[in-house]
Amino acid sequence: MANMTSIEILGHLVGFDTTSRNSNLELIDWVEDYLNSFGVSCERIFNAEKTKANLWASIGPTDSQGYVLSGHTDVVPVDNQDWATDPFILTQSDGKLYGRGSCDMKGFIACCLAAVPQMLEANLVEPIHLAFSFDEEVGCKGIPLLLNKIANRPLVPKICFVGEPTDMNVVLGHKAKRSFEVTVKGFSCHSSLAPLGVNAVEYAARLISHIHGIGQRLRNNRRHDPLYDIAWTTAHTGTITGGTVLNIVPDKCVFRFEFRALPEDDVDGLVAEVKTWARDVLEREMRAVSPDAGISFEWISNFPGLSTNEDNQSVLIAKRLAKRNSHGKVAYGTEAGLFVDIAGIDTVVIGPGSIEQAHKPDEYVKISELDKCDEFLNQLVKYASSSKEVRHVT
Repeated sequence: MANMTSIEILGHLVGFDTTSRNSNLELIDWVEDYLNSFGVSCERIFNAEKTKANLWASIGPTDSQGYVLSGHTDVVPVDNQDWATDPFILTQSDGKLYGRGSCDMKGFIACCLAAVPQMLEANLVEPIHLAFSFDEEVGCKGIPLLLNKIANRPLVPKICFVGEPTDMNVVLGHKAKRSFEVTVKGFSCHSSLAPLGVNAVEYAARLISHIHGIGQRLRNNRRHDPLYDIAWTTAHTGTITGGTVLNIVPDKCVFRFEFRALPEDDVDGLVAEVKTWARDVLEREMRAVSPDAGISFEWISNFPGLSTNEDNQSVLIAKRLAKRNSHGKVAYGTEAGLFVDIAGIDTVVIGPGSIEQAHKPDEYVKISELDKCDEFLNQLVKYASSSKEVRHVT
């Protein structure tokens, strides 16, 4: 393939409907063909069903650790969203590029791919690795398969830049997340005999209220981090369904909740607190009426927080390449914490676009943001091509 701009590549990437429920293999095929056309070999790390794959590629010397550029290939659904344009055709208007994933986060992947010819032409002293994952949007399920392989290799990359949309600001921290689907099984009867039944909706409501109480306690806790928009660990219930008609005591209720925790807070301890209260208080009452009643928890997503020290080399290099002096933290989750936890790679988050545009109808990324990312990668290539002595002087 001929050299292409970031915008041209983004047009191709947006054209693949890689909603998490779908396979991403057509996009991976295209990216692999693109990289192969420049002589860059790729490695695929599949899911168990072979329907999705991570992609790993390295450019530069093999005797050094180097830098990872990481992005996820899946996107969120467009179902029931009112789009002014076709979400899977990149549309340019007023300096913006509209399309599902343009911001989150195919724009970053496009910039990385557009920079490949420059990487190959440069005399890299340290390699640059590309890591493109699947199923980030449904719980960061794909990237651990890749990272477990990388972590066991003789040379593990030293720094990773995860390109989630940050307006090209340097982000060194984000919250951890634990989310669950809770099923409350009750015992049904006519509502005129309500005390003889186990009302699944009411017991679900009590557990939701307990979770809310934990959230209020965390808000009043002294442990706050002002670098986050929401400075404390939060608890949230997002969906609930249960019951059929008013005159039947409901025998089932299902709801979903999450904790988004500061990296310093014990999020697994909070989950254990919820489960313990459900078991020791609610289930005891429920089973006194019906031995088959109970509460079950099913894991939805689980990823660690990110807490990179501001003096860490990854932060200092990111600031230098982005020509910024400031840094921040974000409440939303990324794969960054997994790079640290699984592979021990120092990681920061920096990428084009605003998280305010992610997941919405008419999602877009500004062309000026892609330009900034292109320049960041240009500086990275120069940095990875220079000697340590030159880096120290400059």
